[in-house]
Amino acid sequence: MSIKFVAGLWACLGWAGMVTSASQAQQSAPPSKPDAAAQTAPSSPPNPAQPDAARTKSEEEKNAEKQEQSQRALKMLPMFGVTSRQNAPPLTSGEKFHLFAKSAFDPVTIGVVGLQAGLSQAENEFPGYGQGAQGYGKRFGASLADEVSSGFWSNYFYPVLLKEDPRYFRLGEGSFKQRFWYSARQEFVCHTDKGGRAFNFSNVLGAFTAGGVSNLYYPGNTRVRTIPATATRPAIPVYENDRGFVLTLSRATIALGYGMMGGLFDEFWPDIQHKLRHRPRAEREGAPTP
Repeated sequence: MSIKFVAGLWACLGWAGMVTSASQAQQSAPPSKPDAAAQTAPSSPPNPAQPDAARTKSEEEKNAEKQEQSQRALKMLPMFGVTSRQNAPPLTSGEKFHLFAKSAFDPVTIGVVGLQAGLSQAENEFPGYGQGAQGYGKRFGASLADEVSSGFWSNYFYPVLLKEDPRYFRLGEGSFKQRFWYSARQEFVCHTDKGGRAFNFSNVLGAFTAGGVSNLYYPGNTRVRTIPATATRPAIPVYENDRGFVLTLSRATIALGYGMMGGLFDEFWPDIQHKLRHRPRAEREGAPTP
């Protein structure tokens, strides 16, 4: 694992501490002394849409969140950030950090990162990393940095800063077309901590921020493109590098595309799982049905 990745990871955790401390300071500030009218006014029932410490979650809500953050597809793939409760209460800043960390450092996630690094080495992507064990270690560190950075910015930092909910809210009903487009839009539309809907700045800003940070640890891949000669001048070599804006834009676009595909999986996997579990026994065992 490269020194730059370790430094980047510590920077992310440093930002996490700063944001969490600021949020906790706001939540723990002593309330102002109410006037007489306020003291005599009847208290209103708790609103599920109120953010963070404005209300205390019931044990039932806590248990529902705990169960949701233990979900796995095929008993393996983590689906911790998916909820089927459209009116689910918002997550606190600490809960958002817990969701980010649990997803980013899950053993299955680490395994996928290792597979990505192996495929990258087999195709000799970013040849500046080299080959052998050292090259694989650098590619593994870069892939892990991608995963951690993407989750940190999109699922924790910006959701806390902008008061947005990083979870995917399943529709779970309606026609296939309706649910398909609903799922595709969720990459750009989010639930807010106040209970409304808004443009998903967390996903978009997170994708571009993570793409920009990746310039710190991905080596430049210099290519030479030749402009053909003409009757008045010779051929001109042009040196191009895929770092900077090119790398940032490409990685952000890929991240948003993967996010949309992930949303489709989150939306329809429970339906697929239900059909697989309730197939006729003869069909499950491969025997011809009468």
